[in-house]
Parts: sequence; structure tokens; C-alpha cells
Amino acid sequence: MPTISMFYGILILMYFYDDKKHHCPHIHAEYGDHHVTLAILDETILAGSLPPAKMKLVQAWMEIHRDELLADWKLAVNGESVFKIDPLK
Repeated sequence: MPTISMFYGILILMYFYDDKKHHCPHIHAEYGDHHVTLAILDETILAGSLPPAKMKLVQAWMEIHRDELLADWKLAVNGESVFKIDPLK
């Protein structure tokens, strides 16, 4: 499970071959004991949760980097190495 970005204690992950369970492009975000899965296209919560302030940070980051996330998704579902994406600053 490659970490594609990290900011404010939040890890952003994208698993290889991870297109079966949620059936749409998505990322996983972790903050402490909290885990959430979010759709890349519209930031819909597919599973889990984060504290509200951290969720807003992740959603803002996703909006900024949507094209890069979709490009990484295409690589990941084919088992290829994904690229790191700049953190939220």
C-alpha cells in the first residue's frame, strides 16, 4: 500500500489492484486510529471516518490534486508504481 502523500499527521494511501470492493477510483486516508475511504471524483465517503477538521483538509487536498490522483489510480489498478503527490501546505 503505497503512501502517496502525508500532511498534518494524515497519511494518504492508494492500494494496488484495489478496484473490486468500492468499484470506483478512491483513496484511503489515515489519521491516528481513524481511517476513511474517499471517492476521488467527488470526495464521497465510502467507508470509515476522520475527525471533521482533518476530513476538510483531505477533501481540500483532493480537490487541488484530482487529476494527479486519477493518474495514480490508473497506475495502481494495473499494479504499477504510483507517484508521490505534494502535501497540503
